[in-house]
Amino acid sequence: MKGIILAAGHGTRLAPLTDITSKQLLPVYDRPMVHYSMQTLIDAGIKEILLIVGPEKCGDYLNYFGSGAKFGVRITYEVQDKPTGLPDAFIIGRRFVGDDDVTLILGDNIFEDKLTKAVESFKGGAKVFAKEVPDPERFGVVKFDDNMKAIKIEEKPKVHLSDYALVGFYIYDNRVLDIAKNLQPSSRGEKEIVDLHNWYLEKGELEVELIKGEWIDAGTFDSLLKANNFIASQRKKS
Repeated sequence: MKGIILAAGHGTRLAPLTDITSKQLLPVYDRPMVHYSMQTLIDAGIKEILLIVGPEKCGDYLNYFGSGAKFGVRITYEVQDKPTGLPDAFIIGRRFVGDDDVTLILGDNIFEDKLTKAVESFKGGAKVFAKEVPDPERFGVVKFDDNMKAIKIEEKPKVHLSDYALVGFYIYDNRVLDIAKNLQPSSRGEKEIVDLHNWYLEKGELEVELIKGEWIDAGTFDSLLKANNFIASQRKKS
């Protein structure tokens, strides 16, 4: 299993903070935001990690993570020149992934849960994760049947679909490399991660697992503050 952290994009929702640095390098308590995504992959037992960054601050990521040796992993770097959708990570990372399965995590997502078992037990297809939230309209949303089996996934639906948002942690088998390559951009001009999910869903090969612990998408001022307070409270407990 290879791991990819997607930490590109302009983070315009966090301007003017992101006028001077990358969103994923903003501090969350005592570490840069992207550190927590890296730690999630490391805790899941993934040893080879590709970090995809924007061109402006790539040196700052290298200064912080280096080769990955101090974290016990090997880190490869790639630059995404412009944001063209999350599936672009599998196009940029094709050579890195090779013949392996792959886990993608977004560099602004913070998880309390350890996802080790989910990675270790992965046998093929796709596995994504959902969390009940008060503002599902901000995210990709999954609808379940009475047996909690996923039956529909939409990106930021205009009509309420459910309260379950898909979080920024995804596991795919190696077919995702070709699926991502062949996706057509949406009306936004980007390839959509929900189209990857739906490819597997239509084949009956998508598993959606609920996460129990805290999950924060730290891409707004309020959620960034929440992330800082959450990590501070965790540090004081340990």
